[in-house]
Amino acid sequence: MDDAHCLFCRIVSGAVDSHRVFEDEAVVAFLDHRPLFPGHVLVLPRRHVETLTDLPEDAVGPFFSRVRRITGAVERAMAAAGSFVAANNRVSQSVPHFHVHVVPRNAKDGLRGFFWPRTRYADEAEAAAVAGRLRAALTDDAGGR
Repeated sequence: MDDAHCLFCRIVSGAVDSHRVFEDEAVVAFLDHRPLFPGHVLVLPRRHVETLTDLPEDAVGPFFSRVRRITGAVERAMAAAGSFVAANNRVSQSVPHFHVHVVPRNAKDGLRGFFWPRTRYADEAEAAAVAGRLRAALTDDAGGR
């Protein structure tokens, strides 16, 4: 299943060129055209799904198995001390086709922690209330959307 208007579906089909680094029946991985650092790879499922929560349960394990393998390859190939592995769900997702960024990282590479400001809970009561809301949502929604 694909979306003819989706840039990543067009890359998967070969209609749009990319610098592919890996592909199999589950995923396609290619260089980000605007990398944070050389070796920044995008890993996406072949099937068009917009978010992680849209990825079918039986596809999650195979998908992240590939992400794990590609992460190791990025670190080795780029002689990186580590990596940043991240995905956006809707907000800040420039292409609405689920994908994971694998970015090689080294100490003092210029990235400062996350790309957004960090905050604190006002107090333990606020943290406990937020944790309670999350537990309730997980109880109400046993893994689905």
